[in-house]
Amino acid sequence: MKKSLLLATSLSMTCLTSAALPQKLPAATQADDPFLWLEEIEGPRALAWARAENDKTLGALQSDSRYQRFYQEALTMLQAKDRIPYVSFGRRGLNNFWQDENYVRGVWRRTTFESYRAQDPRWDTILDLDALAAAEKKNWVFKGGSCLPPEERLCLLELSEGGKDAVFVREFDADAKAFVTNGFDLPEGKQNVSWIDRDTILIARDWGEGTMTQAGYPFVVKELKRGQPQVQAREVFRGEPTDDGTVPFVLRDNEGKVHATGAMRTISTFEYEYVLFGPKEPIKLNLPKKATMAGIASGRLLVTLNEEWTPSGGTRFAAGSMISYDLAEWKQDPLRARPSLVFTPGPRQALSGFSATRNLLILTILDNVQGKAFVYKYDQGAWRATSIPLPENASIGLPAASNETDEVMFTVSSFLMPTSLWYFDAATERLETLKTTPPRFNASRHVVEQFEATSRDGTRIPYFLVRPKSARFDGSTPTLLYGYGGFQMPLLPSYAGLMGRLWLEQGNAYVVANLRGGGEFGPRWHEAGQAATKQRTWDDFIAVAEDLIRREVTSPRRLGVVGGSQGGLLVGTAITQRPDLFNAAIVQVPLFDMLRFTKLGAGASWTGEYGDPAIPEQREWIEAYSPYQKLVPGKTYPVPFILTATTDDRVHPAHGRKAAARLAALGQPYFYYENIDGGHSAAANLIENARRVALEYTYASRRLVHE
Repeated sequence: MKKSLLLATSLSMTCLTSAALPQKLPAATQADDPFLWLEEIEGPRALAWARAENDKTLGALQSDSRYQRFYQEALTMLQAKDRIPYVSFGRRGLNNFWQDENYVRGVWRRTTFESYRAQDPRWDTILDLDALAAAEKKNWVFKGGSCLPPEERLCLLELSEGGKDAVFVREFDADAKAFVTNGFDLPEGKQNVSWIDRDTILIARDWGEGTMTQAGYPFVVKELKRGQPQVQAREVFRGEPTDDGTVPFVLRDNEGKVHATGAMRTISTFEYEYVLFGPKEPIKLNLPKKATMAGIASGRLLVTLNEEWTPSGGTRFAAGSMISYDLAEWKQDPLRARPSLVFTPGPRQALSGFSATRNLLILTILDNVQGKAFVYKYDQGAWRATSIPLPENASIGLPAASNETDEVMFTVSSFLMPTSLWYFDAATERLETLKTTPPRFNASRHVVEQFEATSRDGTRIPYFLVRPKSARFDGSTPTLLYGYGGFQMPLLPSYAGLMGRLWLEQGNAYVVANLRGGGEFGPRWHEAGQAATKQRTWDDFIAVAEDLIRREVTSPRRLGVVGGSQGGLLVGTAITQRPDLFNAAIVQVPLFDMLRFTKLGAGASWTGEYGDPAIPEQREWIEAYSPYQKLVPGKTYPVPFILTATTDDRVHPAHGRKAAARLAALGQPYFYYENIDGGHSAAANLIENARRVALEYTYASRRLVHE
């Protein structure tokens, strides 16, 4: 879920309410919800309501003297030519997707490694999305694609109209720089496509009635041949309509050779079943449900485990481990092959990333929320690790690795250190800095500290505080508290130039909380704040807020919360459970009505994270915190800023719409903005992103900085 501020209202602030809505409202229930009409995404009444809300919000925030400065600074930074152009290794060079003021929708381009190392690389344009959108009169947003190994000439590109998860898939010739005439061309849909060979692809998509799950994802996989009408595609696998969805896969080595084809059933949010397509019937692999096939390295099949597992008659592997199988042995009999250990985490560790090169495996690991990187080599029946000497006390990413060599690229970043891109050749152990983001703000006046708060059940919850060195510790520092706490996704220290320029430079503080439900310490940290124990995530967030106030870093008057998607739900629970702690809340593309989340957007695919409100026992724990139902008469809530997107087909915009409408009905002030484009990102291009950021920091400054 992708990829993420207030107190008493100032009399000088423009507060938003809707006189057209009733001013008194009983507690919302699923059976008696006056705002169900807002669930009709493009219903005329709902869109008219959203436009009216947008006009009020833009009128209030864009008229603020700070808005235009924030917008111009954000746009300049987002469009800066000296940003790092992140690349992927390809057989034909280094590939990059780039957006700036000249390429608003973006351009796919390519260069050589020698040119890339120069300050001003020479780029060869492969596809100009702005030109394509203009020629086809479509609001195209590029969602990526896959090129057929080993030549990587023919590519299946994913194009979204307006930023939705639903995409069109079209075949593109990267040498001819043109779409293939009469090539593979799939209509819009939530779909997954994999190459088998140049004339054959596997597709999971909507094939008609009875082929989509309740969550809106496909569960039927078909094989399509070049030139074959889609209605003639041959069904090769069918999951269950009760699944979350099914994804086809093609298992390839670094030379592009196919070793297996199959499908991954997502039985629930975090449970999978893998089947291989055999000559007769599909073969179900004997992996635990919380395991993921991760690819091939050094002639071995890699699997990650999110639960403890002891294969029949074998060794016990801890949750969070990576294991591997001898590929030849596994192919001969995948049900009897024995795995061996690659990596197992320590008490405060988690596997954060990995990639295979020609001969090696590269892992990045979180150690107490700090990044480390290692080369793993399979030698004499065991994997041996060697540390890569990257800077310490930073977050480490692994954006690129080569299949043809043992070259990789790392990102190194922290809150106050601009992101740098490092090149490493594991064969020669050559390590060098390739590119560095120029400083986007003056970081010399701030310091980073790591603290722990004590949650309600006594668990210690780590968080990072970025504060002015001159902070007085009298509760006066305006502070934004950011969190997520779900889906085993970690929040890591990273350089955020926009936040630094628009927030830190004003003498303010920023906090990132590492809550249970996230992935900072592996599967067990996630499971501790999942489903029946999800309230612990909300407790952890509140505990961090209380700790900041106890330390007098800030005060309820100066403290705001921010989060998106699952983080938007987190913010919703914070302001409904403890409205007294906050004076601002930025609620981005949120979940909010948790009694109906399985009926909205892709919500039915997240019951593994939250539970299912259709099951009485699970509904009970969900209802205990669902923010929409917790907006009740007689309470004063921080004036929130709710942002969503009409085209968000992942988290339905009705969550944000209904939250705003209910606040209006209660006579509570709020801000609401619904972008038309952008899907779950709520911004389809850099201009829309700059506007969103400027609106958020204008709002935060109004609520927290000035009386």
